[in-house]
Amino acid sequence: QVQLVESGGGLVQPGGSLRLSCAASVSAFSIYTMGWYRQAPGKQRELVARITSGGSTNYADSVTGRFTISRDNAKKTVYLQMNSLKSEDTAVYYCKADLAFRGYWGQGTQVTVSS
Repeated sequence: QVQLVESGGGLVQPGGSLRLSCAASVSAFSIYTMGWYRQAPGKQRELVARITSGGSTNYADSVTGRFTISRDNAKKTVYLQMNSLKSEDTAVYYCKADLAFRGYWGQGTQVTVSS
């Protein structure tokens, strides 16, 4: 069973930065594709960024150039560095681990961008 625990969310002003972390309790963390998703009130959950076991990344158009996903396999942790935050980035951010046809979700962490 995979358990994912997100941290690092909070309240930040527009233009500010946050770094989210997702710690995984799983063996062979390095073979999982890891992703960050978000869900704003009244909206569907959407992909923000994803990183494969080989280190390839892809991003939603709305965050390209502002957000960076990375992973530390030794620490079994994936990060999301968020810069130049906007009010529209406000959402609950979820970590997801994918392997073959199985996906595992974390409990989410709230990010609020407001002055």
